This record gives sequence, structure tokens and C-alpha cells, in this order.
Amino acid sequence: MAAPLAPPAIDSPPPGVRVAAYHARTKHRFEAYAVGPSTLDWDAQPAPFRHYAGAPRVALPLARQHAPLPAAPAIPGLASLGALLHLSFGITAWKTLGPDRWAVRANPSSGNLHPVETYVLVAGIAGLLDGLYHYCPEDHSLELRAAHDRPFAPGPAIALGLSCLMWREAWKYGERAFRYCQLDTGHALAGIHYAAATQGWGAVRVEGVGHATLGALLGLDRIDEFPGKRAEVTLEEPELLVCLQLAPGRAAPLPDGADLQAVAQESRWYGVASQVDRFPMFRWPVVAEVAAASRGADGAVVDAPALDIPYAHPPALLLQRRSAQRFDGSHTFPAVAFARLVAALVAMPGRIGLLLFIHRVEGLAPGLYLLPRGEDGPELLVQAARQGALAPVEGYGTALYQLQASEASAWKRLVRSLHCHQEIAAQSCLALGMLARFTPGVEQAPALYRRLLQEAGFLGQMLYLEAEAAGVRGTGIGCFFDDPVHAQLGLDDTGFQSLYHFTLGLPVDDARIETGPAYPHRTETQP
Repeated sequence: MAAPLAPPAIDSPPPGVRVAAYHARTKHRFEAYAVGPSTLDWDAQPAPFRHYAGAPRVALPLARQHAPLPAAPAIPGLASLGALLHLSFGITAWKTLGPDRWAVRANPSSGNLHPVETYVLVAGIAGLLDGLYHYCPEDHSLELRAAHDRPFAPGPAIALGLSCLMWREAWKYGERAFRYCQLDTGHALAGIHYAAATQGWGAVRVEGVGHATLGALLGLDRIDEFPGKRAEVTLEEPELLVCLQLAPGRAAPLPDGADLQAVAQESRWYGVASQVDRFPMFRWPVVAEVAAASRGADGAVVDAPALDIPYAHPPALLLQRRSAQRFDGSHTFPAVAFARLVAALVAMPGRIGLLLFIHRVEGLAPGLYLLPRGEDGPELLVQAARQGALAPVEGYGTALYQLQASEASAWKRLVRSLHCHQEIAAQSCLALGMLARFTPGVEQAPALYRRLLQEAGFLGQMLYLEAEAAGVRGTGIGCFFDDPVHAQLGLDDTGFQSLYHFTLGLPVDDARIETGPAYPHRTETQP
């Protein structure tokens, strides 16, 4: 296990019940927010980058910003792997405001805290030893964590393993941190898909690899190599494994769990992990508890659809992704761009339906709309119909329904209040709430909780990029009042739950913030 825990009490509820209880416990309510730290020391926040001291390092080439989408798959090598990692996890710019300086990355993250760490398994790739590498976005390099005496798969093969250093989120968000870590894992998973497409590759999530096996394969169970005061502060939670399709229809065949563990055991390991927070102030045991309760075992397959991207985007668009901080409250979202957005949302597989809080979209009155997409869309539509007659929106077939119209100023006040009183939700052109069927599925299969949140994050990254393609900008919103949002659709039980919200609109830039190159020490052309 990557995060050792005391065994549950004999009378402890089943894992699925504990997961559902965690979700209920960490809801924001008008009466009180979910439990978080009482104070934050911004000068002592967790280190945003992890390194492995003593691990051999390999520099990677940067992505070419204006490279076109390929007509054929790229040759697997340092250049193509470097581009993939830059476009999915790399730094895209540095921002400066007064004495503060922070990195912007290709993949979004709650609070820009980036709990996701990326590991790369390679076999038969020119320029790299067969083995496991840790990706360092700070200098765009790979650190050799393990040299494999036995390749993990027949080469050429590349797989990416994702983990979460959950303390980065818990430091700021307390008990709700597990939710945000899973959303960020979904952001990262979508980032892999979009970046792989720029190389003419595909990406396939590997099912049936359990938590313990993945932890061993990524070296996350090597406790002595993760120094720190407390396990929950320094250790990483194994999340998922993705194999790249380096040729059409070809993904690396993986051995079973026992063989993957043997790969780790027969490897030569290098490096000791850097500490992320030497003086943690709080403890959030419920985060470790829900992580333990929602882990999967070898051979267990979660009943969740395989996710994929609706459209490929060129490198330049992936590198320009940003989160808006403010919106122009007078801009109207064009009808053509909105129609493309709806088409992309309908085309992407998944389970999540969408509530649309429309402010200013050409041709639509302000109010609440429903896009009952995904496998559970029909049931969500039935739930919504209990509130009254549903009106299909002309021009969208049966994809979009109007639930209620509202006077613009009153609607802005309501939407602002539902989103933790944040002005960004009221000034955007539209906001979206992601609804997923929750019980009894999560209680019966607690690992489904991770998958639903990850799907919401996947959808969020897609929305970020579709916003950029439409000439506007998006921002994920993790803070909303859960049950008051459900009440807008007449949902009064846990059958469906809102997992993530998102806003889109024309950004208002802060002229005080300066933008610098992503890798100022590199001589290549930079985005």
C-alpha cells in the first residue's frame, strides 16, 4: 500500500457506505462549508514539484508549438515522448505579480496545486533504458526511477502511470481534497489523450490493475524512499495506468498483476523523493480513509465507459490553455460556437449529464437547461420531468432541454449564490454542473466513486480546450453548494449527485500580471 492505514474497526461500515458517507460529509452547504484548514501560510505551501535525488536524469525536447496534426503516427522516441509530456503535463508559461511567481501548466488543477505526479514506463524506445521514469515538469526531464531487467511489455511500448500527492490539495482544501485529486486525475487523463493525438497515437486506460500492483510498479510502496514526518503528507496514491497506442489499433499488451509486480521486484531502483511539506499544520484522516475505501483490487473492473476525446486539437491550442480569473459580463456566447460545444459534449462517451446555467448565449433565454448526455441521460431526463414539462430547444434535436426561464438579474444572483457566492459564475456566459448517477452504484462498487470524479475532470479538460477553440476561456469550479444545486432539478435523494462545475466566457485579463517563457533556460523556440 502506498499509504499505510490502521485496519478498520470490526464494526466499521462496508467500504461503499464509507465512500458515500464521505461524499455527504464533504458537501458545501449554505449553513457551513466542508471542513478545511482554519488558516493558510502561503509562504509555506507544499512544493509544487517533486524530484528524486540521486536518480539519473534525461533531458527531453520541447513540443513544437505550430506543428500540424500528423497524417501518420510519430516514431516513438525522445522527441515524440517529449512533445507528449510537454503538451499534457509540462509548463506552458510563468506568471509574475509583484513578488509572486507561479507556473501555468498544460493540465489544469484545483487551486493550481497539481497533486498529480506522472510516471513513464518504456520498453524498446531509442535513447532510453527500459524502465520506469518520473517526469519533472519543472525542467522537462525524466528521472530514472527503475531500470527494468525484464521489460514491462514487448517493445516499442510506452505507458503512463498517474499518482496523486494528496497533501498538496489537503493543505488548502482539507476534507474535500480527495474530490479535487480525482478531478485533477481526470484532467490529466484527458490531457494524455489530447497530447497523444498530436503524435498520431491513441491512449487506452488499463483495466484490472489493482492499487497494490500499480503502487509496486510505480515504486510508490518503497516507503523508505519517501522521507517525511507523516505518511499522508509525503506518500503518493496510485491512481491509474494508460498504455499508448503507438500504431493504429495497437496498444502494448500488459502482463497480469503478478508479472507486473515481478517487473518491479527485479528492477534496479534509483533516487529518494523530495519532501513537499516539512512542517504540516493539520491532519485530515478522512482523506486517507476514503482513499483506502475506494481502492480497486487486481482483476476488478469498474462498470464505467471508456473515455475518449471528441476532437483532436493542435499543439498550439493545448499550450494556450488557461483558467480565466474574471469574465466580461457583457459578452454573448455565439450560437455557432455553442452548437459546436453541445455537439462535442454529446459526442464524448460517458455517464455524466449536464445542468446549464445560461446567462448570455445567442438565441437562448437566461435560465436553466438540461443536456441529458451519457448512459444515464434518459434517467436524468425522467427525474427532470417530475418538475414539469420539458421543452426541447429548437435546433438541438433531443440533446438540449429548457427547464426554466428567468429574468437575467435575478438569475445571476441565484447562480452566484449556488456557486459559493463567486462572481465568476454570475459574470460568465454560461456555467455547467456535472451530474452523475451516484447511489446505489457507489455503495455497491466504491471504486466507481473515483471513476465518476475522474470522468468529470476529463470532461472539464475537454471544456477548457473547446473554450479556447471558440475564442473564449473556461474555469473549473470545485466550490458549489451541492444540495441546493440538486434542488434546482428537484433531486431530493442521492440517486444523482453534482460532482464538478465549470464556467465559460470572455476573459478579462489582469494587466498587472506578467507572462514569461515556460523554460527560460532552454534555447529551443518556446510557446
